[in-house]
Amino acid sequence: MGEVDATFIQATEHSPKLVVVEADGIPLVEECEHYAQEGQTLAYKLMELISLSLGLPANRLNGFFEDQTSYVRLNHYLPCPIPHLALGIGRHNDSGALAILAQDDVGGLEVKQKTDGEWIEVKPICDIIQVWSNERYESVEHRAVVNFEKNRFSIPFFFNPAHYTMLEPLKELTNDQNPAKYKAYNWGKFLATRRRSNFQKHDVENIQVSHFRLSEKSS
Repeated sequence: MGEVDATFIQATEHSPKLVVVEADGIPLVEECEHYAQEGQTLAYKLMELISLSLGLPANRLNGFFEDQTSYVRLNHYLPCPIPHLALGIGRHNDSGALAILAQDDVGGLEVKQKTDGEWIEVKPICDIIQVWSNERYESVEHRAVVNFEKNRFSIPFFFNPAHYTMLEPLKELTNDQNPAKYKAYNWGKFLATRRRSNFQKHDVENIQVSHFRLSEKSS
């Protein structure tokens, strides 16, 4: 595993306003807060488009984010002389609703193709959208690779619902022919478990959205 320095800007759990609560040593606090607010605005627009693509009213998902748990993370990936033997962040799926990524021109975000297992560059879908859409959208496994000689910087904005949200396929998208593929789970408890495990990845046992997937027989 390579090295990555990360700093968080977290939303308060009972307010849609994003504030810096864990950003010691970051001199550009106001800029970071502005970035978070712009990320939130874009995220709402994207959620409306996703809702429309599923045949739902544009504002169908907005209520889940009235008391959001969104955050921004500032990533600094250090260069590695043997990049093919190291990763900045190992393979994983983002557990929230949306991840909006700004990165420099070094690049390094890769996702795994389901067909042949090859890693390619593409923008990710997160776990919650997979659950809400009952797998009409699929979350993608992805990773961040390091560069041989250049530092890499990225600023992901993670758009997450309220901590008390119960996540399950939307009723409008399930029926007898297409039953729910996931049982309901609490987002706050899920996120707390992920944090206690330090967001460990697929190659180490950890809570995943797949743990809540119903078997074909039970569904």
